[in-house]
Amino acid sequence: VQLQAFGGGLVQAGGSLRLSCAASGRTFSRYDMGWFRQAPGKERDFIAVISWSGRSTYYADSVKGRFTISRDNAKNTVDLQMNSLKPEDTAVYYCAASLRTSWPQDRPESYDYWGQGTQVTVSS
Repeated sequence: VQLQAFGGGLVQAGGSLRLSCAASGRTFSRYDMGWFRQAPGKERDFIAVISWSGRSTYYADSVKGRFTISRDNAKNTVDLQMNSLKPEDTAVYYCAASLRTSWPQDRPESYDYWGQGTQVTVSS
């Protein structure tokens, strides 16, 4: 599966952004889908994951209550709604697909495919 993330940009603290990830291929609904982010000089951090069916979600503590992950298997998309953004949310955001059976997949090595990343910058 090929993934393309988009929707990043510059936003003021307290604002919102919605990221989308479009997947190619007919097997999208088989994958659990996750979002990660990476700030300059830092490791790639887990943000959220949604199960293949959409019934289960799991979030990092740093974004819980502010970010919401969702998916539309008919459209082959997974979205990340980000509210109450903070300057520390500034990073390149990546979507990823996982076929692993463990749950939740909160580590980069649990994912099989990655999108190219989209920059999110939150100004103070």
